[in-house]
Amino acid sequence: MTDIITLGELLIDLTQSGTDENGNGIFTAFPGGAPANVAVAASRLGASTGFIGKVGNDAFGRSLAETLSNDGVNTDGLFVSYDVPTTMAIVSVDATGEREFSFYRNPGADTQLTAAEAASVISGERPKILHVGSLSMTASPAKEACQVAVSQARNKGVLISYDPNYRAALWDSEEHAIEMMKVLLPQADILKVSDEEMEMLTGISDYAEGSHALADYGVSLVMVTLGADGVFVRFGDFAEHMPGFSVVVADTNGAGDTFAGAMLAQIARREGLLEGLGEDELRSFVTYANKAASLTCSRHGAIPAMPTADELR
Repeated sequence: MTDIITLGELLIDLTQSGTDENGNGIFTAFPGGAPANVAVAASRLGASTGFIGKVGNDAFGRSLAETLSNDGVNTDGLFVSYDVPTTMAIVSVDATGEREFSFYRNPGADTQLTAAEAASVISGERPKILHVGSLSMTASPAKEACQVAVSQARNKGVLISYDPNYRAALWDSEEHAIEMMKVLLPQADILKVSDEEMEMLTGISDYAEGSHALADYGVSLVMVTLGADGVFVRFGDFAEHMPGFSVVVADTNGAGDTFAGAMLAQIARREGLLEGLGEDELRSFVTYANKAASLTCSRHGAIPAMPTADELR
């Protein structure tokens, strides 16, 4: 049985990695896409993972497929579009390492994953965890593919992990984004959300109250990532802020995905998954995931920066 399958975007992060002598940005083509990042992060930390998505029939697409395979991610669910190119995100980085995104995705290959393609993978697999993100909900047919995969997986008793990942450039309005990001909340068992996204979805800025509002959708484990300040975790009656680790930041790209992958890898190793998870064990999991995320921040790129289990030891 596969531990974790992720579904969604696999793309090129054309990321600013410096400036030249004239102050012009220097960009490097890194592999990326939040669900693909999670699959790689979990795989590097010892989980068996697979990915469902679509790339273009181009050099970028072939490179991305090779990247996943080289990191031990099963690519049987990676489909190829012969009509639409691989999606590209342009990632500009400011002096603090924070990112600004623009996209070449109108359409991009990741949006062309069909419900039939997603269903063909889930029908033959029963992973312990299916992880999806909200960017699949921005366009059809990927939106329907994501919903079908989640529905089929839930019917099989698979744990659903969800990242309502907001990228303003991919929505026609914030109101529409919030509406669509909420669609999958009642289906989720595990939720990884940034503090900004928590406030978008709930209208609440207080972490204890906002995480409680999200848990009211039926989510068992809510993790509100706070950047350098760590994470606020809610699991049943347990609600606690856990600090992060201080590092010199190269960029923050992929940090949240590394955190999610590290958490899911640890949960997948447990007999019973979330069932019977105690407070001390949960704190240990979060500390480990915070450490993994901090190492990612200390290096450039998303996938290339993600740590291995040996590094965390």
